[in-house]
Formats: sequence, C-alpha cells, structure tokens
Amino acid sequence: MARKIKLEPAQLRRFERQEARRQKGNKQTRKHYLIVCEGEKTEPNYFVSLKSKLPKGVLDVVDFKILGEGYNTTSLVERALQIRKEWESESSREVDKLWIVFDKDSFLAESFNNAVLECERKAKTKAAWSNEAFELWYLLHFEYYDTGITRDTYKGRIQENFRKKGLTDFIYAKNRTDMFDLLTQYGSQTLAIKNATRLLKTYEGRKNFADQKPCTTVHELVIELFSLEGILKKETSESDMPPNP
Repeated sequence: MARKIKLEPAQLRRFERQEARRQKGNKQTRKHYLIVCEGEKTEPNYFVSLKSKLPKGVLDVVDFKILGEGYNTTSLVERALQIRKEWESESSREVDKLWIVFDKDSFLAESFNNAVLECERKAKTKAAWSNEAFELWYLLHFEYYDTGITRDTYKGRIQENFRKKGLTDFIYAKNRTDMFDLLTQYGSQTLAIKNATRLLKTYEGRKNFADQKPCTTVHELVIELFSLEGILKKETSESDMPPNP
C-alpha cells in the first residue's frame, strides 16, 4: 500500500492559497460572448467564419453563441436580451458581453435610434450597427466611402472591387458563407477598421444615428474579438500574482 503523504499545516495552507488563486484565475479568464444578429444569413455567416480564425488562445477560453434572429431593430434588442437571460439561466453562467448586430435599412429613424440607445443603456451590451447596410463593412475593406448609397449599390461596388483584385467572376450574394475568407484574401481588415473609424469620427457626439449615413460600428466588435487574447493573457497574469499579505 502506498504511503499516504501528510502535509504540514503551513504546507497545507500554502496549497489551499495556490488552489484558490488557480480557481479564481480560471473564473476570470473564462468569458462568454453572445452575438445576436438581425439577419439570418449575412451577419451570422461572417461572424461564424471570423470565429474560426481567432487565435487559439481565445477559442480555448471563450464561448461564443452566434445567432441570426430575423427580427427588426427594436424587437431584435428585446429578443437579444431575452436570449441572454435564457442562456444564463440554462447554463448557470453570466454572459460577459452581448453584441447586437443590425442595420438601418428601411426601418424608421426613430426605431433605429431607439435600438442603438437601448443598447447603450444596458450593461454589458453593445450595438454593432450599420447605416445603411452591413455590406458597408465589406466595402470598407477596399476603399473609404462616405456617400450614402443603397444596398444594391453596395452589392455592385463590392463585386467591382473583387473583380479588380482578379476574382473576375465574383458575384455577391447575401447568403455567401465565404465572405470573411474572401475579404481577408482580397481586401484588408486593417484598412476596413481604419476606414470605419474615420467614418464614425465624422459623426462624433451626435445621437441621431439614422442620419449618420454611411456609418458602421461593426469594426468595434471585430477589434474586441481579436483583442481578447491580449485581454485574457493580462487577466491570467494578474490572477497569478500572490495575494496581498
């Protein structure tokens, strides 16, 4: 029979402190993100592909739930908050951040503005909105564009830019599942972030989001997702520090 190892009281206390720090560190670094999209194809397809390209360190410690609900602006926010509540109840874990993705499209200005403001009022909730359409984010991977245009015009310009890059038979469709990969290969995510930031800055301080056309905050969600690895490393490092005496 193997001899049972007996720890001295001082060793036992040290072990208990180390275990407590380890559990605390795991709790801090485990994050749960919920992304709820207005569209049922375009936005979910993009973010599912993006998720697969995140650094392995992020995917090891972050749970993502990406849903396409098909609701309009105001009802989408209500539905997203309901989904968060249901997920937290079913999983017994808190959602660290809820992102709600929606477009202006043809919705009334009041509804669109209220949806954005409601996201701003709710804790741990943000809106990744686009005016006029999510496709603006795609276009910004190729060029800075500050003229308000329709969704159909976005489609034409997106096709034109891909064809200029050598994809001569490219046809854009909302249900494409390869847009993230194609934009990464033929466009520039760095340029898209730069262009979106520049657009948003032109409307700084204004709260009539329906008048901010074209504009998008999708880049803020993309930046946050790709920044998670650094955030998680920082939190892990801090959790490993010995407690104050």
